[in-house]
Amino acid sequence: MSSSKNVPVLAAVGVTILAWASAFIGIRGVRDDLSPGALALGRLLVGTLILGLLLLLRRGWVRPTGREWGLLAVCGVGWFAIYNVALNAAEHHLDAGTTAMLVNVGPILIAVFAGLFLGEGFPRWLVIGIVVAFAGVVIIGLATRSGGADLAGVLLCLLAALTYAIGVVAQKVALRRLPPLQVTATACAIGTVCCLPWAGALVSDLGGASASSIAGMVYLGAVPTAIAFSTWAYALSRMDAGKLGITTYLVPPLVILMGWLLLDEVPPALAFVGGAVCLAGVAVSRRRGRPRRPVPVPLETATTA
Repeated sequence: MSSSKNVPVLAAVGVTILAWASAFIGIRGVRDDLSPGALALGRLLVGTLILGLLLLLRRGWVRPTGREWGLLAVCGVGWFAIYNVALNAAEHHLDAGTTAMLVNVGPILIAVFAGLFLGEGFPRWLVIGIVVAFAGVVIIGLATRSGGADLAGVLLCLLAALTYAIGVVAQKVALRRLPPLQVTATACAIGTVCCLPWAGALVSDLGGASASSIAGMVYLGAVPTAIAFSTWAYALSRMDAGKLGITTYLVPPLVILMGWLLLDEVPPALAFVGGAVCLAGVAVSRRRGRPRRPVPVPLETATTA
């Protein structure tokens, strides 16, 4: 890819990382007024509206095949619906920085699913990285327990990471033929439908919510959802999923900085250690073994073979 073609892709990655980092802060900021399911539905409604309008302006629809509809359903149900509800619920138990560190084991799960379903196998460094990352999760779990939080938040973060990884793998396959905006808009609409059981809770919560919380919900739907998921899909259609997943390593440090500046939150000291171990495990999992040099063949053997 030429340097001129790299610029929009890198810009898309930058927008995605910053917007997703801000989402952890936004969710934490509105948690007192909006319950997890209601916030997920409200965020996805805003995102679906914006993405739907953009899709109409684009005036182009590629008819998905049956298999592609299945992939879109996996992405919508998993990444947009379950992920959002689990993440919102997790931030009722954990601070934003700890949540971001735990969810960021997602890239290692992407590598696992790529090995299982995309034929990439399980190289030695991947297995080692899984073990190291799991140790980091255990350390963060101990940190949250000592800090007065329960393990529910840790488990919810891991559920979010799992559905994030499944969604990325399904999305990557769908993007082979379908346009990024169409994939994002369709998956977001599917996620919205899945969250409709919380419609009553959303109406009730909005009735007593502050103006800042309502604005926060709209922001979460417009920026981290509509814009950031679109820029992510654009970049994913032009980059390897594993390489793009590595860029999310930048999210936890940004969340910790934003949480300190905006929410006066700092994760427990032991959680920093666990987060570093998790990120080290993800980094190790992306290593590649050195290719073996071919064994030189003696000239006599080569001539007589």
